[in-house]
Amino acid sequence: MQGTKAIRVALAALLLVAGTATLSCSKAEAPSYRDLASAEMNFEAAPMAEAKGLVASRAADAPAPSGGGTAPAEGIEAGASSEGRERKLVRRAWLQVRVADTGKAEAAVLSTLARLGGYAASTRADEYSRSLTLRVPAASLDSLLAAIEPLGTVLSRSENAEDVTLRFYDLEGRLETKRELLATFRGYLSRTRDIKELLDVEARIAELQNEIDWMGSELKGLADLVDYATVDLELVPPPSVSKTYEPGLGERVGEVFRAFSGFLASLAVFLVGLVVYGAPVTLVVALLWWLLLGKVGLLRKLWRLASGPARERGRKSGSAEAPPPGSAS
Repeated sequence: MQGTKAIRVALAALLLVAGTATLSCSKAEAPSYRDLASAEMNFEAAPMAEAKGLVASRAADAPAPSGGGTAPAEGIEAGASSEGRERKLVRRAWLQVRVADTGKAEAAVLSTLARLGGYAASTRADEYSRSLTLRVPAASLDSLLAAIEPLGTVLSRSENAEDVTLRFYDLEGRLETKRELLATFRGYLSRTRDIKELLDVEARIAELQNEIDWMGSELKGLADLVDYATVDLELVPPPSVSKTYEPGLGERVGEVFRAFSGFLASLAVFLVGLVVYGAPVTLVVALLWWLLLGKVGLLRKLWRLASGPARERGRKSGSAEAPPPGSAS
């Protein structure tokens, strides 16, 4: 671990010397922006090497399990303490508690939460139950849970602790590296005279600033999750209070009148639709009947025209087969 930190310091010094050398060296010997970019790749790899070194250190410090397999969580904690770094945990708890009075229980929880230095991130209440998302300092999480449980009957409870130590320190190291690189490139910007390199350095400075802003925001959010534990609490009343609601006689009579008024409204809509759409449809049907089968009778006339030649042929064939009048039988 000390070796990786020394590598980072040496690489930072190399970048500073490379930027300063542009003033004293000739143009052929002066380091270019490409040299700085190549050194930056090695410089940015230092946090990852440091994180890998932390993993290896934890694995080496962890006691070997008796039954074989991977090392237990205590070994990770020992590795973190050996490096002098605090373990970072994101803690969260879920509780469902049945209480006699949800309003009074909520007031008691909020009072205890304020005393412990926490706050309510969100609250939701309906006619019977209350749901709260509480944020409390991680060190006071157990005290808050111990104060909530006596309020009623705990129906369900679960806790979770996510170890983000590697992620936290790796992100912290990368952020520090980006800031050092930003200072180095800004120093080089004032020394370079090449227009193309000047534009490249300015573009890289803008990229580094955006990366620093993003990493700073992510690190701040992760630190907030570590510093403040989250408790999702649901307060529910006894079953006798939350039973199905039965409407009274007045409400039932009101429902009958509302149903009858709905029927009248539907009937009115049907009659209006019948007048609006029924009359035109009736007129169209009557017109078609009058043209095709009624007084005009287009279909009847077409039928007569089509059947006329057939009748004429039948009449001719019948007269040819009949014997001439006056002939002998």
